[in-house]
Order: sequence, then structure tokens, then C-alpha cells
Amino acid sequence: MFCNQCEQTAKGVACTKIGVCGKTHETDVLQDLLIYALQGLAKVAQAARKVGIEERDVNVFTCEALFSTLTNVNFDPERIKEYIFQTVEKREALKRRVAEKGGQPPEGGSASFDPPQDTEALLKKAEEIEPRPETARDPDIFSLKLTTIYGLKGIAAYAYHAAKLGQEDPYVYEFMHRALATLEENDLSLEEWVNMVLELGKTNLRTMELLDKANHSAFGAPRPTKVPLGAKAGKAILVSGHDLKDLYELLKQTENEGIYVYTHGEMLPAHGYPELKKFPHFYGHYGTAWQNQQKEFPNFPGPIVMTTNCLMPPKDTYKDRVFTLGPVGFPGVKHLRGEDFSEVIALAKKLEGFKEDTNGRYVFTGFAHETVLSVADKIIEGVKSGAIRHFFLVGGCDGAKPGRNYYTRFVELTPKDTIVLTLGCGKFRFFDKDLGTIGDLPRLLDMGQCNDAYSAIQVALALAKAFDTDVNQLPLSLIVSWYEQKAVAILLTLLYLGIKNIYLGPSLPAFLSENVLKFLAERYNIHPISTPEEDLKACLET
Repeated sequence: MFCNQCEQTAKGVACTKIGVCGKTHETDVLQDLLIYALQGLAKVAQAARKVGIEERDVNVFTCEALFSTLTNVNFDPERIKEYIFQTVEKREALKRRVAEKGGQPPEGGSASFDPPQDTEALLKKAEEIEPRPETARDPDIFSLKLTTIYGLKGIAAYAYHAAKLGQEDPYVYEFMHRALATLEENDLSLEEWVNMVLELGKTNLRTMELLDKANHSAFGAPRPTKVPLGAKAGKAILVSGHDLKDLYELLKQTENEGIYVYTHGEMLPAHGYPELKKFPHFYGHYGTAWQNQQKEFPNFPGPIVMTTNCLMPPKDTYKDRVFTLGPVGFPGVKHLRGEDFSEVIALAKKLEGFKEDTNGRYVFTGFAHETVLSVADKIIEGVKSGAIRHFFLVGGCDGAKPGRNYYTRFVELTPKDTIVLTLGCGKFRFFDKDLGTIGDLPRLLDMGQCNDAYSAIQVALALAKAFDTDVNQLPLSLIVSWYEQKAVAILLTLLYLGIKNIYLGPSLPAFLSENVLKFLAERYNIHPISTPEEDLKACLET
């Protein structure tokens, strides 16, 4: 296998025997084969558009299938094989429709790929097409192709969530199919591939805008909310991942069932949404970030629902209590198809639940762009008066590396006249710290999930407009932690917007070649993180 899509890839180069995430060689190469099959479907979808066919089922399926290949989503080779065969079925059905309309369906390569039914033959084919650096014609173009694939996975995740709530844009789907189809081409220049990844950033901005509109239209604009970190005596269900619609459906189905519903990981910001807060049995938050599941889940006395990434390979001590949804999967774990949570509810009633009320601590969430911009006048006045010296956006993905304590220390060191904006699971390094206030504004503002990066971008752009300056001239520093492919898509969006001086860590992406890294450093002044003290000093002196 060859996989270097996540920050924790082996030795900072690539996983070649088994994924650091727990992914097997079989699952890895089948995911590569699925992407190859999706390239063929994309070619046909492009041909279909030329004759006036826009197939929603193909569009949404493309997102779900791509999402299943994102880090810590689907570890189940049987499910990945199912996606491969579905991809080819949809491709051939769409070919027939194109022909009926007088179009010319593409043939050859991925557009004609016929997957063997035999598993051994299927794996052999997967190993043949797996992208590997030693077979690349140009290491820099290979690097940008990988960047495109990984960025597309991030867009697919955001588009999948948005589509479930009815927010879609044909432009997003057209770009995804065009980019996928282009991956097979070998005659594009380095400059053309650079333009591709920047257009990917532009497309991701639109996709995040759709998701923001989807979540806020369906569940209301998030409001500052006090979230208990303890437990209530009684039956319990834990929900992890990112999908708010799945959580909403579970809350509806557990009404009057005597069960408390808790969030885990990136679902913490769900407590800020009015339409979710109205459920009295939606109680609090349990645990921290995704990488601590194997320590935290054994002690949760109820079933656990994984709506999206990030899933850690479940241990036997709690594996029989885990349920997956949508693109998520793991061998031997119960997968729910659709939105029927009756099995989860039945198991919750059988299990012991929490015996007593515990903890009593709490955190705040719900500072989305509407809330922050509603007090923009106070923020602007605070900057002008000197009460607010600087803003830091410290957010992104968390992970297991010890070096990630950098982000905890950085936030602890920020001066009392600065504001810390945060989002993503990276905040679990410091989410429960009391940084105090500036006036009546908390110094630590949780803007939501990594899915809510659009909020942070909107605040930055609004402040730049208010001060009539370029966003790079604001007293704002971006201290970004990354782990998986949604973070790649967000980084490309920041580059598309021309945002510079980003501090990125804990390490730089292994899939970026030396020349591509040099190009990004020179054009966008991306800094690898050093020490909290040095980086904080540099930010405040800028």
C-alpha cells in the first residue's frame, strides 16, 4: 500500500504496510480502486452534461463514495467493494442515457473499467492502478494530483452533509467530476495543476457556504450555549461525528423514551443550534477528541452512534455497542441503513446508563459568524481603543502526536488583550480553559466544527471590510492544525482567498513535494510551527 493522505502518516512519508489509522492494505488499495472507478463515472457525467443530463443520484453518490475514502471513515473492504460495483452500475446506466440523447459516451481507461467479481483479481487490479511516486512521470505534478484527490475528498464530505439538508449547487458537482476526470490526464502543465488546486479552494468555499446555509436554515443560527460536561443519571446514547441531520433524527426518535442523548467530539457545537436545543433530553457533552475514543468509549454506559469521521478502530470492550451510518463502516460493526434508530434505542434501554449525576463542569459553544458579527461594533471599537490587540484563530484537527500540545500552550500564552477564535476538534486541547473576558466578550470563542470553517472566514472578511483593509493586514493570525482531507480543502480555500502567513502543523503534508512546498512558502508565506513562544512573538510583532 501507499497512503500519505493524513498528518500522521508513517515516518512523515507514507504508510506502506498498514495505515497508522488502522486501515489495512486491502481496504487501502480498494479505496484507490474506488477513486479510479469514480474517475470513469465522472467522465460519463461530464458527457451527460453536454447533452443536458444532470443526474442528482450520480452527483450525491459521488460525494458519498469519495467521503468513504477519507481518513477514519470506512475501514470495511466489503463496503468499499460495494461502492465500486455501484459506481460501475451507475456509470453504465448513465452511458445508456447519454447515447439515447445522441451523445457520445466516453470509452477506455476508467470509463470502461470492469471490476472482477473475484476478490483476489479485484485486489490485483487495485494494486495495479494505485498511485505511487515511483511510477510518477513528474514528482511535482504527482504531488498536485494527490493534493487534488485529497481536496476533493474534503469537498465531498461537506457537499454530502449539505445535500442531506437540501442545499446543492450544480457548479460544485461539475467541478468535482471535471477534477476527477482530469486525474487520468498526463499532458497538463505544472501551472495548470496549480490552477486546479486553487479552483478546488474556490469550489470548497462555495461548498462550505452551502453547508453553512443548510445547517442554519434547518436548525437555526447557533447561539452561545452553556454545555454540561458531566452526566445525568439515566439511560444514555452517545453521538459522534459531524452530521446534524442524523442527530436531529435520533433526538426525534428518542423523545419521551427516557434516554439522554450526549455528544462526543465534533458534535459538541450541535448544542448551540436552537432546533436541537429544544429537545429536553439532549443533555451534554462526553469525552474529548476522536483519537481518545478507545480510552473514553469503554466507560460510556450506552450505545455509540458514529455519523461520520473520525472513527477509531473499536475495541472489543465496546465494539458491540457501536453503530455506523452513511459512508462510515468497520468490519463487524452494525451498520444502519437509513434513519431508523430503533436498534440503538432498544440497546440503550437494555444497558445500565449512568447511575448518578456527575461532574458539574461546563463549556461554551455557539459563536458562529452571526453571533460574532452581531457584536462587530463592539469588536471594532475594542480594536480601535486598544482593548483588543490581536485575534488568533487556533483551530483545525486534533490528533495523537505529543507535539500537538503546542496548541494548548499557545492558547495559554495568549495575552489577556487578545481574542482566541477556535473551531474543529483541535479545540479539545484547550476547550475547557477559562481565558476570561474582554468587556462582556469571552476571550475564547468556539465557532463550531471543522465543517464551520466558513464562519471564521466570514468574520475575517467582514472585519477586513469594516477596517477597509486587506485581510492580511488585520491583527489576525491563523494557527492551524491539520489531520485529514477536510483540512486540506480548507487550506486550499484560504490560499484561493489569498490569505498569507498561516502557521501550519504539527508537520507539513507529506504529499507536498519539495518544490510545491517551496512555491507555497514563497507565494503564501506558510510557516511550519516552531515553538509557541517564538510563534506567538512573531504574530504579535507582525
